[in-house]
Amino acid sequence: MAKKKGLTFYTKERKINVGIFREIAGWLFLGVLPVLVAFVFVYLFGIRTSVIGVSMEPTLHGGQEILIDRFSYLVSDPGRSDVVVFLPNGNENAHYYVKRIVGTPGDTVLIRDGLIYINGEIYDDAGIFERIADGGIAASGVSLGEEEYFVLGDNRNDSEDSRSSNIGIVKRSFIIGRAWFHLDGGGDRAGFIK
Repeated sequence: MAKKKGLTFYTKERKINVGIFREIAGWLFLGVLPVLVAFVFVYLFGIRTSVIGVSMEPTLHGGQEILIDRFSYLVSDPGRSDVVVFLPNGNENAHYYVKRIVGTPGDTVLIRDGLIYINGEIYDDAGIFERIADGGIAASGVSLGEEEYFVLGDNRNDSEDSRSSNIGIVKRSFIIGRAWFHLDGGGDRAGFIK
């Protein structure tokens, strides 16, 4: 066999030190995991917005900060009495509205003589809210289709909600999430929203 001509150098084959590689990967994992968990938590539970106006008094006050839970409605549907945050008519340029669900998909909502009727029966809100002076579009009854909700402000006579034609029925796709926690504001201590 012929010998190669020219200079030859001894080359050492490099080996990856598995122990160092594992340690670096471990540190990267421990650094990235908390950031990822924090991002997911904030995305699902920590969207923050302010209540605008007096429509949700006495439950929530104008200017009060609330946190929105987006996770709950990924695994279940909004329910009657839930306080929800939504974009009116899905308008991305509008501010968030905060209202309470009264009617759910398949319900018929009627407001007559200051009372709310759901499917022909008086909706019992335990006498917490005042009688309604103007039934708006629900004065003659509103039937909700699939993925449609009827919402009212807790301040029944000073609220722009599903009774008004510019808000109307709220589609499921317009709901951002459930208002679950309010921060200090309006003289209240921070707490969960009921």
